[in-house]
Amino acid sequence: MGSVISSVRFSVLDRSRTREGHTAPEALRDTVSLAREVERLGYHRFWVSEHHGVPGVAGSAPTVLAAAVAGATRTIRVGTGGVMLPNHRPFVVAEQFGVLESLFPGRIDMGLGRSVGFTDGVRRALGRDKGDADDFAGQLEELLGWFRGASPAGVRARPSEGLTVPPFVLAMGEGATIAARAGLPMVIGDLRDRDRMRRGIDRYREQFRPSAWAAEPYVVVSGTVAVAATPEEARRLLVPEAWSMAYSRTHGTFPPLPPAERGEARSMTPRERGFYESGLTGQLAGTEEEVAHELESLLKDTDAQEVLVTTSTYDREALLDSYRRLAALAGLGDGATRR
Repeated sequence: MGSVISSVRFSVLDRSRTREGHTAPEALRDTVSLAREVERLGYHRFWVSEHHGVPGVAGSAPTVLAAAVAGATRTIRVGTGGVMLPNHRPFVVAEQFGVLESLFPGRIDMGLGRSVGFTDGVRRALGRDKGDADDFAGQLEELLGWFRGASPAGVRARPSEGLTVPPFVLAMGEGATIAARAGLPMVIGDLRDRDRMRRGIDRYREQFRPSAWAAEPYVVVSGTVAVAATPEEARRLLVPEAWSMAYSRTHGTFPPLPPAERGEARSMTPRERGFYESGLTGQLAGTEEEVAHELESLLKDTDAQEVLVTTSTYDREALLDSYRRLAALAGLGDGATRR
């Protein structure tokens, strides 16, 4: 276990991916079950995501699912990665997180993203359009204002006003600047484009303004981490998501995750094959020794304070085994001091 690895926090984001032959309700129950397991393993926080009208993702209501997760766990922080703020009125989001924080005090995180809908049809169903993402900074300012009591016309967000719910910005591109200027922690992904990630982190740190929410920059890097007994087994953990992503890029919809052997046997067009192979590269996957080496490199490169693991696969037991192996190599639960 490297000294850099032992100094950071490790957390989990689960997207409630559906699997071939399994239902969406099963995927949601699997998410709650996984939260209990990673809490036992010593992970710092557990987040859920927001997707609408996506066949392969069951998590459409993150604050509702976060309540179920928090109710099924005792100590792990619980939050969203994230609530897509352009899809909602900030007032309602403030109320939802105020209720969560009131029910589970000191355990709730408010991860916020700027995406809006997945297709034109979904955006119409939400009553939104692509332009709603353009005022993310203003929406974020309004949301945080409800917690501070900065309310128009005497309206109060109850029970949110006066509560402290740590906000995080899911940042790619302009999101890094928005997080910096608001003085908020930043979550940045895409391990396959390390240069782009570094540029975003550098811009965030250079432009960061201390706030009531964070006195100094706080960086969370997110991505897939797959740990197994052999490199081949770790690669097989990546196959279902890689195939599903390749299909979505060429057909416009996410299918349920297939078993690894079925994904490997699928007939693919050259374009699909290119996306598929791309999905298998650039991830942190391998044996404990290999992943430890890659994590050390990533953390030295980014100086991040936290790693948010977002791995999805068909085999739930293999996924849990990967989280166990990662917890062991990171020294989670052993009393190590973490920033």
